[in-house]
Amino acid sequence: MIRVLLADDEAMVRAGVRAILASGGESEVVAEAGDGREAVELALAHRPDVALLDIRMPRLDGIAAAAEIRRATPRTAVAMLTTFSEQAYVSRALSAGATGFLLKSGDPYELMAGVRAVAEGAAFLSPKVARYVVEDLGRGAGGGRLAREERARLRVGRLSPREREVLGLVGAGLSNPEIAARLHLVEGTVKAYVSAVLDRLEVRNRVQAAIVAYEAGLVETDV
Repeated sequence: MIRVLLADDEAMVRAGVRAILASGGESEVVAEAGDGREAVELALAHRPDVALLDIRMPRLDGIAAAAEIRRATPRTAVAMLTTFSEQAYVSRALSAGATGFLLKSGDPYELMAGVRAVAEGAAFLSPKVARYVVEDLGRGAGGGRLAREERARLRVGRLSPREREVLGLVGAGLSNPEIAARLHLVEGTVKAYVSAVLDRLEVRNRVQAAIVAYEAGLVETDV
């Protein structure tokens, strides 16, 4: 079972997320917090596999809480619960160590898949918010959307066909075991491919690789 810490200042939201995760049979909410400071304290007490954090919370917002949780309990993965109006926070959340972005109003199966992905060390960007994530990360990087997409395609052009295939699956939020099953490879081979992809793209982690995958058109982002 994936042990989840759930933090949101709205009790109804927490109840809904808890029910969705329970219905999947893979995750259990081991602690709930109504604000960011309480989330950090509960993360230290319970050491969950995943901290699922609302962005806007009293006392300490979700992004600041994410940074503290990642410092204090580095084995806890962090995913942010977002809305369409909060894409401007994404780059800050990435800097704080978040590896998942899940839409509050998204499909329940998407929520379960996202929690599973980040628990397994993968990155997960909700398909419904991915294009907003890409646009936010691209601000200030020079050039418009078309220029960013062209740069991403050039970077992806360094990869072999198999590496591009792996990158697309990383962008879709699949974990190494899931990629191995999809491509009929052993997990060790997938790990080697992912490492090579990160090196050739000159990115630090799977989240940044996923962004390149989206910008290069390797992942579907239509809503």
